Amino acid sequence: MAIFALGIMPYITSSIIMQILGIVVPKIEQWQEQGAVGQRKITQWTRYLTIVIAIVQGTSFAFILHNNNAITGGATADLLPVFNAGRVSIVVLALAGGTALLMWMGELVTQRGIGNGMSLLIFASIVSSFPAQGSTIQAEKGWFVLGLVVIVMIVVMYAIVFVEQGQRRIPVQFAKRVVGRRQYGGQSTYIPLKVNQSGVIPLIFASSVLYLPNLLALALPWNGLQSWVNGNLTQPDQPVYLVFYGLLIIGFAYFYTAISFDPVKQADTIRKQGGYIPGIRPGPQTERYLGRILNRITLPGALFIAAVAIVPSLFVSEVLGVTANNSGRGGGSFRFVGTSLLIAVGVALETMKQIDSQLTMRNYEGFLK
Repeated sequence: MAIFALGIMPYITSSIIMQILGIVVPKIEQWQEQGAVGQRKITQWTRYLTIVIAIVQGTSFAFILHNNNAITGGATADLLPVFNAGRVSIVVLALAGGTALLMWMGELVTQRGIGNGMSLLIFASIVSSFPAQGSTIQAEKGWFVLGLVVIVMIVVMYAIVFVEQGQRRIPVQFAKRVVGRRQYGGQSTYIPLKVNQSGVIPLIFASSVLYLPNLLALALPWNGLQSWVNGNLTQPDQPVYLVFYGLLIIGFAYFYTAISFDPVKQADTIRKQGGYIPGIRPGPQTERYLGRILNRITLPGALFIAAVAIVPSLFVSEVLGVTANNSGRGGGSFRFVGTSLLIAVGVALETMKQIDSQLTMRNYEGFLK
């Protein structure tokens, strides 16, 4: 068992929770509006919450290690036979310490490097597993199946890039105003609304929610419930798992899009800056218009990320006979498609844009044209 077994998922989860709390907690909302000073406070509380989540997940991980024999029906040994407070504390502290170290490394990369450090750590973890998994597929299934898997990867990557770059541009016109002898305004710009406005966050939330029934089953004495949960809600190729996973992704996509883009605030900002959307009156009409457009483009984006998370994994597992495991847990041996590719491609695109911005600022020709 590695000390990095929990990864940086506790940090990602805590970041999302803090962002959601900014909607309902006035104090956090004030911090979000205070610029760098408020951001430092949010970062500090995010660290605290990360440690708390890591301790909770580490404790559940210790229970899984101890009950591993019962979960698999005697197929594996009890990995934590001496189950007492001291042993559990050692496991929990080791896992929480590993998460804290990864969190520090990610923040260091963000401060001293290019791009988001946490995202780059996830990207490195995903990409580094490709060669070994490719060799495993080639050894077990042969070159033909490996070639088909590579083709699936390329098609999925192309679709991800196409959708991630897609956006609906809403034009905004600013009225002219004269101050003294100078004329201000009269310019036009646009509001870019991405098709996949929520990114990979619905996938993270959905995976976390589907992991909770497994932990709940461990705490219940009824073995029948444990068997049903482990047979249906933890196996990526089971119909019940796929249906719940898809519905959770779509639901969280709408939920997070509503949090990240507020039509009321956006319409108020446009009005205060003296702008308007051509053909739409400022105020409530602008709010309704932005909300209607956002709902229209959120549905295809949510369906897309649900399809990316489910269809490729189902294809390689059912058609090619290769076990898929997007979540990184369980007995899967293949993580090329679905969630992993969506995260990797998204991080690569964002990093390239930041590199291009840095080069443009220094009067160099950028990578993107």
